[in-house]
Amino acid sequence: VRTAMEAADQRLIHRDQSLIQLLDPPFDKSDLNPGYIKGYVPGVRENGGQYTHAAIWAAMAFCRLGDSGRAWELFKIINPVNHALLPEEVSKYKVEPYVASADVYAASPHIGRGGWTWYTGSAGWMYRLIVESLLGFKLEIDKLYITPCMPEEWKVFKLHYRFRSTIYNITVNRNSAAKDVTRITVDGTAQVNSYIQLTDDGKDHSVEVSI
Repeated sequence: VRTAMEAADQRLIHRDQSLIQLLDPPFDKSDLNPGYIKGYVPGVRENGGQYTHAAIWAAMAFCRLGDSGRAWELFKIINPVNHALLPEEVSKYKVEPYVASADVYAASPHIGRGGWTWYTGSAGWMYRLIVESLLGFKLEIDKLYITPCMPEEWKVFKLHYRFRSTIYNITVNRNSAAKDVTRITVDGTAQVNSYIQLTDDGKDHSVEVSI
């Protein structure tokens, strides 16, 4: 898996252009027939452009490998806001920077231009990337696991989660270079499990998670 992700980093992640290709080279001169994607212009959508679903899955994969640096780097590339910080970026991206774009062109002269917006399942995957993979928020019925993929510069972050009529105010502290949770307290009481046992009692609870 690590070898595959290193190859993806070298061949498909273009930091200078702020895009992550689905594949390269595109299917335009090959006798191989991958199906409908060959009908797209080379470098557009699934035929060698950025297909945002897969770009997000790449960031998730780096999280799974414990590579927080590249996971957050890819998220910054994918984040549409970062494609419209300067007037020249707006002119290149050409679509709304406040919604997910299904694809980004990798073909000259339109490199960096956003594709379909408002009509992509990648928006849901981006939400899961942020909440579940990067912040490590994983809910299993009434058990809440916090296993973040924190950037090196982060020492602490906070989450406020409403469980039905109950509020959990969660502070995650990094006290070492380790990536595993070492201690959880709820209202000052240390927990014996590696998760937060959620109870709907209508109160506010203070949670401390140490890594």
